[in-house]
Amino acid sequence: MRAFLFALMLTPVVVLASADDANAHCQVPCGIYDDHARIHGMLEDTTTIAKAVDKIQGLAGKTDAQSLNQATRWINTKEEHASNIIDVVSKYFLTQKIKPANAKDAAAHRAYLDKLAAHHKVMRLAMKAKQTVDPAVAKDLRTAITALERYWKPAKKR
Repeated sequence: MRAFLFALMLTPVVVLASADDANAHCQVPCGIYDDHARIHGMLEDTTTIAKAVDKIQGLAGKTDAQSLNQATRWINTKEEHASNIIDVVSKYFLTQKIKPANAKDAAAHRAYLDKLAAHHKVMRLAMKAKQTVDPAVAKDLRTAITALERYWKPAKKR
């Protein structure tokens, strides 16, 4: 009976620990947000993408098993970090942080559309980072993510 109760109590911990989307915070209106942490995390992802591109290019043309293994691992890493950026923008910023503006308020609506476009640009560049090994794409992605900082104030000290 004791083992059953322990397993029952441990189940939620295991489920929560294995959740894939925990990095994008949650969709409960808890008010606990750190937008700059999300930006910083996406910039780290971009650094990893740039390094992966460099490593993949260095391994290109090599046919030994170790080089093929390493190239595959770098490709997978690049994909994972680009996907993370897309997830953070879509599941955190677009669904929780960017609120629609009344189309009758031209200035507010224009600001809303500009904010949407800036975030969409990041998602498209992250997708492009998956499709290519062009260092310029990683650089453009970094620039686009950095541009998002103007929309989000630093978190208040608790």
